[in-house]
Amino acid sequence: MPLRAASFSTCRNTSSGCVAADCADDLAAPSGAGTDQYSAVMPENSSVTFGDDEADNGSHRSEGDEPEAKRYSVLFYMSYQIMQLPIFQPLREKYQTHFSSWFWDKVFPLAGDVSLKNFGIGDARLAEDIRKETNIIVHMAATVNFAERYDTALAINTMGVKHMIDFASKCTNLELVLLVSTAYVNLMKQGIMMEKPLQQWRSYDGGSDLDISEEMAFKDEKLKELVYNNASERTIRHTMKKIGAQRAKKFGWANAYVFTKAMGEMLAYEQNSRLPIVIIRPSATTSTWKEPFPGWIEGAKAIDTWITNYGKGTLKFFPTDVATVIDIVPADIVVNAMLCIISYHPQGTADFIYQIGSSMSNPIKLGQMSQTTYKYFSQIPFVGAKGDVVKVKQPNFLATMASFYETMDKHYKMPLQDMLRRGLSTTEDRHIYNHLKREYDFTVAVAEVYWPFTISKTRFDDSKMQNLMGMVTERDRELIPCNIKFINWDKYFMETHIPGVMDYESRELTRARL
Repeated sequence: MPLRAASFSTCRNTSSGCVAADCADDLAAPSGAGTDQYSAVMPENSSVTFGDDEADNGSHRSEGDEPEAKRYSVLFYMSYQIMQLPIFQPLREKYQTHFSSWFWDKVFPLAGDVSLKNFGIGDARLAEDIRKETNIIVHMAATVNFAERYDTALAINTMGVKHMIDFASKCTNLELVLLVSTAYVNLMKQGIMMEKPLQQWRSYDGGSDLDISEEMAFKDEKLKELVYNNASERTIRHTMKKIGAQRAKKFGWANAYVFTKAMGEMLAYEQNSRLPIVIIRPSATTSTWKEPFPGWIEGAKAIDTWITNYGKGTLKFFPTDVATVIDIVPADIVVNAMLCIISYHPQGTADFIYQIGSSMSNPIKLGQMSQTTYKYFSQIPFVGAKGDVVKVKQPNFLATMASFYETMDKHYKMPLQDMLRRGLSTTEDRHIYNHLKREYDFTVAVAEVYWPFTISKTRFDDSKMQNLMGMVTERDRELIPCNIKFINWDKYFMETHIPGVMDYESRELTRARL
């Protein structure tokens, strides 16, 4: 495989990065199984990666912080958290006592923040060394929270791309920039979404002009207003989340996440003529199919929210059209596709967007997935902390949001109102009321976040990705398989994905009790 030289990666579900290594022969797996949580397994020689964790609450480090002071906390985090993850167990078994030396020979983590210019690297000599030695940049840094506050999502998902591009433009030996986006920047329309670029000045629905600089100014003005009015941090957070949802809807996107990711793509597209930029758009990323072992996942998102809470009996109703073709892709397939792009993407071609998913190559309907999930929990029911066994019923899906709200009124809202009228005179009454209210609030909140994805009639064309895979040598097809056509979905969900998701859920519940 014609793998290349040193790479530079930004990753994790924050504005900073985590780990990338040149171990394609040993490992092809992500750092997280959500749409933007992939740990790039990078080719030959070393990788330079960011490792810091300061963007989750929307607060970003100021430029010029001393990177060396931060580096020790990054090394500690890498050694005692990242390297201890189950994903590295196969490599630990292979290299035994040499695992640490093998790892650190491949990875050089840096403290940095993509929401800042120059990634916040205050050491000019270090920044210059990185620019000289970097051949490939893999940009994965993102916040994947669908209900993220607007200022945070803009800083990471949009401006993070701009700062990466500015940095890339100064790399003297640059061969490729791989931007990891999401197929769902193209969600709201029906039909087949092609592998085409998004352009600034055009809203997704065509109803209004979109100017990214104006969005930044709008966000700044709203923040100034809140500060001027002495708003609490809680009010600021709530208001910025609400604004994110409103701005996304105004311009035709489903939520702040896909909206700000789309704007990041637009900025990348504008520089495509002067930089070797390639964009990969994975669909909903699920647990690993094969590597480093089947079912690895770190974080439950998208369809996993329904799977886990259906299995636990807390999500009894959901807006879903069972005829909808859901688009999913295992995490190791995504990483392998990234490796194929890095190794085989033709230089100078006009095609620079690759979509990777299942809806065209190996479609599965939500009805089929739900029946497999019902079968799994019927055979292997969830057992609660107190030993109570949850017996699931057939999934109760509603084909429209209107029918969903009607059902919620009948099964939750009206009974809750009736209980209040009669009075909550006993502890048992209050317990029943609070339990039902929490279940109602949770179900509505989840439904309102995910309905655009579960009732969607969208499929994502992957013909360019299929064409690229046709260029891969037979040896590399075996080494880094990324053809989703060979996956048996019923078997994958029954034997791999649902067990992996529930194992993660169990570990999280155990951790929460400690």
